[in-house]
Amino acid sequence: MTTTTATRDNKGRFTGSKRTSTGHNLGVIAGAAAGGMALGVLALLGRKAAVQAPSLLAGNWDEALALEHEAVRKVFDQIEATDERSTTKRNLLLAHLKHALMKHAVEEENVIYPALREAGQREGADELTKEHGYVKQYLYELENTPTASPDWIAKVREFRAAIEEHMGEEEMRLFPMLRAQLSDEKNKALTLTMNKEGFKVA
Repeated sequence: MTTTTATRDNKGRFTGSKRTSTGHNLGVIAGAAAGGMALGVLALLGRKAAVQAPSLLAGNWDEALALEHEAVRKVFDQIEATDERSTTKRNLLLAHLKHALMKHAVEEENVIYPALREAGQREGADELTKEHGYVKQYLYELENTPTASPDWIAKVREFRAAIEEHMGEEEMRLFPMLRAQLSDEKNKALTLTMNKEGFKVA
């Protein structure tokens, strides 16, 4: 942008001088963009921290995963409390459920199941991994079924029964077995690694 400034010379006549402010404006715009980007990054990190905080504060890795299981059960409760007219709410809750299960699966598949295999529970870890494939299948089917359909809520209930059986196997048998086999130091390291993985996808 170019601006003209009027001034008087030594004889009292008006003269004009031109000043270009394009460079200044670009600097302001670049500074604003950088500031906006920094705020965006901070907001993203803040959201991730808020999502991962309950697991981080829960204590040991198995306690954190049990807390996440309970949170999933609550989302199922909320879904089952809806009716076929609540299509928007059902879609929002399904999106929430999908994100929670995705984060949970990353924590388990990238950290806990490898630790189970290392501790001699290869068969159990492989079965749990296989069951995660069916979790993805259920989510796919729910996303591709109209939420107002009776088939949709029937599929939700079928999904819930399958996932609660999966969570029960983890909470009641495999996770306590793994925690008991590991030293306090190793359990702490596993907890830290699991929370880092969760934060990445929170």
